[in-house]
Amino acid sequence: MFSRHFSNSMASPKKKLQGLVAATITPMTEHGEINFSVIGRYVDYLVEEQGVKNVFVNGTTGEGLSLSISERCRVAEEWVTQGRNKGPGCLWHTSKDEHWRLRENLFHGQILRTFKIGKNFSQLDQIVIHVGALSLKESQELAQHAAEIGADGIAVIAPFFLKPWNKDVLISFLKEVAAAAPALPFYYYHIPALTGVKIRAEELLDGIQDKIPSFQGLKFSDTDLLDFGQCVDQNRQRQFAFLFGVDEKIFASDQQLLSALVMGATGAVGSTYNYLGKKTKQMLEAFERKDFSSALNHQFCIQRFINFVVKLGFGVSQTKAIMTLVSGIPMGPPRLPLQKASREFTDNAEAKLKSLDFLSCTDLKDGNTDACS
Repeated sequence: MFSRHFSNSMASPKKKLQGLVAATITPMTEHGEINFSVIGRYVDYLVEEQGVKNVFVNGTTGEGLSLSISERCRVAEEWVTQGRNKGPGCLWHTSKDEHWRLRENLFHGQILRTFKIGKNFSQLDQIVIHVGALSLKESQELAQHAAEIGADGIAVIAPFFLKPWNKDVLISFLKEVAAAAPALPFYYYHIPALTGVKIRAEELLDGIQDKIPSFQGLKFSDTDLLDFGQCVDQNRQRQFAFLFGVDEKIFASDQQLLSALVMGATGAVGSTYNYLGKKTKQMLEAFERKDFSSALNHQFCIQRFINFVVKLGFGVSQTKAIMTLVSGIPMGPPRLPLQKASREFTDNAEAKLKSLDFLSCTDLKDGNTDACS
């Protein structure tokens, strides 16, 4: 069903996942097919324009659960292929003004050649693939595939149709998925508002590494800062990654990121980092140097935009429209049952983007980058 030619590119151990992680969008054509051809540009944009070098692929923002298993595999393969540009299988020719890359890509048994002009090539630090599914077998298949293509980690959402009713049942499910890719760091994707699985993350983490040795952290997509704080407080010695999740359906998460940093978040995963990554990094940098006043100002600036689009109606469809507007990369419409963002939304979002001073650092691709007071 999908290529198995990546087995020699098994991910090597890396430092803890931290900082900003962009929840990637899955580009689509107007006919609802995945537009693989723009993912290379997408990688370049994240790294070079937004300064974001970690990605979370096939999650909520990426419409992962609206894709077929084969599509999810192909999307994961393309992100790993485009995000890796050094090492075995890559040949480089460098001149003063241009770089050539000849990559032997065994994607579906074909050899592809890629050309790019510029001084540097983008390279992602960590690529985490969401492999959660309603079927245990499908989730295991996706996990094994992620390991074979050289991903840096896998994440799993709780099954949400036939739900686990307690911690032990959920851990049993997660353990079986993790065992399919034992060499990869394993992250639990906690998003109770969408799954309906109300098992507290604090409870789940208690003793989890004894049952899942590859467990490395948590993507916490909820507004319960008490639960999040207890996750951090009770696991300080374990060096877990505590990633505060920002999802379209949980708007308060974005507004709470600074609070989560105070409580010990080591990073954050979110859709807004696709186009507000540079601004959010400024907040993180201010926080790290203990300039809390500046960090708070950055947080408030971000909130102004989020508050505005939430009132208009904000989700995956609207995220695609904003990313297309800001980056110039066509993200296309979402897949049904989601509907394409309206022209009115896009126009209003564009006006708001131009009116906010913090977007002076973001290159609006219509050529108008003037910031308003």
